[in-house]
Amino acid sequence: MRAPAFLALDLVLVVVFAAIGRRSHAEEGALLAVLGTAWPFLVGALVGWGVAIAARLSPTTLRGGVPIWLCTVAVGMLLRAVTGAGTAFSFVLVATTALALFLLLPRLVAQRSGRRADA
Repeated sequence: MRAPAFLALDLVLVVVFAAIGRRSHAEEGALLAVLGTAWPFLVGALVGWGVAIAARLSPTTLRGGVPIWLCTVAVGMLLRAVTGAGTAFSFVLVATTALALFLLLPRLVAQRSGRRADA
């Protein structure tokens, strides 16, 4: 996959993360409500992309995905804290784990399938 497709996938998966979280707390799932929950993490993902590119890491690789994941969580939580949204320790743990799976697993799969195609 090329970088624009990975960026789109990252942003979609962050929205999916927010939708799953809202659903698990029996909150309404309207698109605007989901985006209201997702926006801090979407900003974090975009910051992470900038960090990865500035560090000359390919954002489509697992190595380049790590700063994207970490910025998604850190910036997202910081923005939630600044805006008065919840940042309970359990939420931080769940978000860190879920976003690691959502943002790193596709890169791992792409890298593994790319290696098989090269063999």
